[in-house]
Amino acid sequence: MTTVLRKPTTWAQERTDADPMLDEATAERLLELGISRRRLLSFCASMASLMALPQAMAPQLAAAATARTRPSVVYLSFQECTGCLESMVNSFAFRGGATIDNLILNLISLDYQETLMAAAGEQAEEQLRSVTQRSGYVLVVDGSIPAQWDNGYFVSGERSGVARFQEAAKNAGVIVAVGTCASFGGLPKAAPNPTGAVSIQDLMRRLGIGKPLINLPGCPPIPEAMTGLILYYLARGMPDLDDLRRPSMFYGETVHDECYREETYDDGPLAHSFDDAAARRGGCLIKLGCKGPVTHNACATIKWNQGASFPMMSGHGCIGCSEPDFWDRLNRNGRKGFYVPLADDDDDDDDDHGHRGNRSRDHDDHDHHDHHDRDHRRRRHDDDDDDD
Repeated sequence: MTTVLRKPTTWAQERTDADPMLDEATAERLLELGISRRRLLSFCASMASLMALPQAMAPQLAAAATARTRPSVVYLSFQECTGCLESMVNSFAFRGGATIDNLILNLISLDYQETLMAAAGEQAEEQLRSVTQRSGYVLVVDGSIPAQWDNGYFVSGERSGVARFQEAAKNAGVIVAVGTCASFGGLPKAAPNPTGAVSIQDLMRRLGIGKPLINLPGCPPIPEAMTGLILYYLARGMPDLDDLRRPSMFYGETVHDECYREETYDDGPLAHSFDDAAARRGGCLIKLGCKGPVTHNACATIKWNQGASFPMMSGHGCIGCSEPDFWDRLNRNGRKGFYVPLADDDDDDDDDHGHRGNRSRDHDDHDHHDHHDRDHRRRRHDDDDDDD
């Protein structure tokens, strides 16, 4: 006798006692998108792994992702290139399925975003006024803002960037600065900074705004870091932040720490040109200006383009885009430039073996400190999970 396994037509047929409860509308919407219960839980388990959370958190993340009440999100764009929004739109939250639909319909209620919304002009402004009259929404800010409100460099909806941000921040529950321009000023703030651009944190300080702030830098940020941050916030609230207000789960290690080329950093051979034998064999790109040792991001672990690659894997050094003032960084001999080696890199080109001994010991001490911090965070998350 042959047993035929039928594909479930409702989530109820797939559900077990350990699964999160879903309202029927959400369940049916997920099925329409081709997202099964197993697929959702698999995604949440993957996100828990990316965020160094215990796997027991996966059902909690799934419950948050499919909760009946979703947080209202207001997404404002200022001096930016739309690259951060493009990155979010291309998040592969569910491989092979709809992407922005999943994020908007199943995680948040995106109530205002000029590029994605159908409304324009006065209709759009009325929507913004209506949404920001309520309290507790998540305010996502993309781009830097000219600090001098009346200089005319940014005007939208007949208001300056300062006035627009100040009004939107008034009733926000938390503010998320997406991208390096919003987090640290980015390219608009680079010398000579003709518009007087400042970061969101700087502007909040000047305006006396004391709302919780999360910086999610990158030019652009990694899509899955955005998705993961939203999921974590829905499930557990504010994440652990570093001294630059970046989520430690995504910015706790340097790009260099997890780069496969790091193996040749101390013992060589190092790459001296982008097409030499060492570069092709996986040699460290430190001599070619790679900023990986001083750049905190998850590029080497999460990677880009659906996990396909990251800059060093493609043969190009890190440009340090998730750090403050990356465009104006002074490197060796006080020079700027993405291809100028770091200032503290030893310039002894004749010896690739052990010529960075002192810096290697410093790097090891830094690694030990980082690993201690990560172990502490993981133990704390485990304890929190046990308490739950």
